[in-house]
Amino acid sequence: MAEAKNHPNHEQMLRHLQRANAIAIRAQQFGHHPFGAILVAPDHETVLLEQGNVDTVNHAESVLARVAVTNFSPEYLWNCTLYTTVEPCVMCAGTQYWANIGRLVYGISEARLLELTGNHAQNPTMNIPCRYVFTHSQKAIAVWDPFAEVEAEIVAIHQDFWRTL
Repeated sequence: MAEAKNHPNHEQMLRHLQRANAIAIRAQQFGHHPFGAILVAPDHETVLLEQGNVDTVNHAESVLARVAVTNFSPEYLWNCTLYTTVEPCVMCAGTQYWANIGRLVYGISEARLLELTGNHAQNPTMNIPCRYVFTHSQKAIAVWDPFAEVEAEIVAIHQDFWRTL
């Protein structure tokens, strides 16, 4: 696999996280849990795919990764970045690994989501960091995480959603 020669800058990360959050809002408007993900090309600008949450086994990140592997080569995906509003769960981190998507940027941690959802029956958060999954793998997936600049807007959506569900 080709090593990434450059990474997205902070401004690009924030902009793409905000777009992922807009996808989460759209998912919520369609009656789904408010999670959103986008896949960005190696140029750090072009959005290749975007996906909202579907259901409890078709999370935004997993669905996006499955679609990505049917459209792009593993070598190309290794230089792409997955942006998601919330840290990928174990299932989504594993799917990203198998899809060969080499970078990840997320807005809030799985632990923060657990604080917001508690033991909600529709989101039994496992609280296993994606880095744990990646460090037990054979690929060096680059991860950038929580961004204080977008935390409030992501948290607000989840607070409202899980209280009224």
